[in-house]
Amino acid sequence: MTTPARAFLPGLELSRILYEEAVRPILDAEFPGLRYAAARVGPGSEVLGFDTARSADHEWGPRLDLFLRPADGDAHGKRIHRLLAERLPKQVRGWPTHFRHADPADPVGHMELTDGPVDHRVSVDDVGGWLHGRLGLHPPGPGGEPGEPTVRDWLAMPQQKLAEVTGGAVFHDGVGALTRARRELAWYPEQVWRYLLACQWQRISQEEAFVGRCAEVGDDLGSAVVAGRLVRDLMRLCLLLEREYAPYGKWLGSAFARLPGAGDLLPSLRGAVTADDCATRERHLCDAYERVAAAQNRTGLAEEVDPTRRPYHSRPFQVLHAERFAHALARTVTDPDLRDLPLTGGVDQWADSTDFLGRPEAVRAAVDALG
Repeated sequence: MTTPARAFLPGLELSRILYEEAVRPILDAEFPGLRYAAARVGPGSEVLGFDTARSADHEWGPRLDLFLRPADGDAHGKRIHRLLAERLPKQVRGWPTHFRHADPADPVGHMELTDGPVDHRVSVDDVGGWLHGRLGLHPPGPGGEPGEPTVRDWLAMPQQKLAEVTGGAVFHDGVGALTRARRELAWYPEQVWRYLLACQWQRISQEEAFVGRCAEVGDDLGSAVVAGRLVRDLMRLCLLLEREYAPYGKWLGSAFARLPGAGDLLPSLRGAVTADDCATRERHLCDAYERVAAAQNRTGLAEEVDPTRRPYHSRPFQVLHAERFAHALARTVTDPDLRDLPLTGGVDQWADSTDFLGRPEAVRAAVDALG
């Protein structure tokens, strides 16, 4: 069938329309009194608010996530999935509800009109089981909800995953478990936050002198690569300071640009990654260090530290000596489960392999092995 022309809609709006105009009437008619939550959460650029017309080329479209109590999911989940396949409209605002797999071995779906039942993207889960699969939280108890996250749970949850769980939109929550979980996971407990900030400053301290040292031995490319890494770490630090989960690389710059102080920092960060010589690169980085260090001082989370640049010991490189901020913050961490840990931080402060971060059990084992 020919796919009609249609105007782009933000994915969350398309999901809301799918729920209100198509899914809810079917649930009301076939399952009166059923308690459920309807949302668009989890993976997808629309959940973070970054989708564009380009997003429509794969796994984007009329999508919805339904959450039932475990017993209701066991009793009705398969029937709900089957009824939606049979009764959902073939399109919503011109966007097909059927997702075709071009390659049976490829899980990525592409919207396409069909004459038969639709292979839809309306999932049916229970909140506890879903959070266990997404974040590795302990399997739910009889009530279907996981317990309060432990310190090690927080350190093992990548920020991208936390952003996916707490972002998006909830259109209806007749059970309450999803809303409670999102509220609990909206941001780190304060002691965990202080520890992660200390660890992020520690990362910067480990490489800030390498920009000059690489250039000194004639490795200008290496100097530029280190500068790019430091810019990335500064962006993630700014998101931490503003209590915003940092998404993975594709959307890091977009998320950073939304921060209140991003405009003041952007010239320095751009200058650092586009500079043709080490002196310019170092100057832009130090300008950025000083701004972020001043912002850290303004939080009042730790004793104030002089935010100005300085030589790297006896070497002719200008740095912040960011470990000073790491240590000042670390001294405010009093939680016994955190204060004796090395300044390695959360899993995505020391690992960025998508394949690894997508395996909660492996991530938790690695986090537990660190301290």
